[in-house]
Amino acid sequence: MIELDETDRQILRALVQDATQSAVALGRKLGLSQPATWRRIRRLETAGVIRGRRLRLNAEALGFGVTVFLGVKLARKGQVSLEDFERAVSAIPEVQTVEHVLGLYDYRLRVVARDLSDFERVLRRRIMTLPGAGDVEANVLLSEERLPGPIG
Repeated sequence: MIELDETDRQILRALVQDATQSAVALGRKLGLSQPATWRRIRRLETAGVIRGRRLRLNAEALGFGVTVFLGVKLARKGQVSLEDFERAVSAIPEVQTVEHVLGLYDYRLRVVARDLSDFERVLRRRIMTLPGAGDVEANVLLSEERLPGPIG
């Protein structure tokens, strides 16, 4: 674990709000020079604190108005490898995330669809036909609030 000071935390908070900020702009906000800001960001990246910067698309603006969290229980554990299931489910374009979890279900999927009938099509024709797919539980997302998480 890397030791973070208050300036590191301020940099992380600022980047969580807008990861596209340049080191110059970020340094100005925090009273640091561009090289000092860049060195700190690089140190946080090298230490694995910053694992990358992602582009977040608005699924609804792209025509995908429904998001469903799907719990999937494998039907025949041991007969189908986890890797085979993960590889197959990851190839479905509507599946945004695949999480192997501990609990009632083996996997938690985040699936986007144009509407509920489109989700039903994805579920029936793509997900339920996967090797080892068994019981499923669907939870339709009503609203979402993104929180940055703890920063030291």
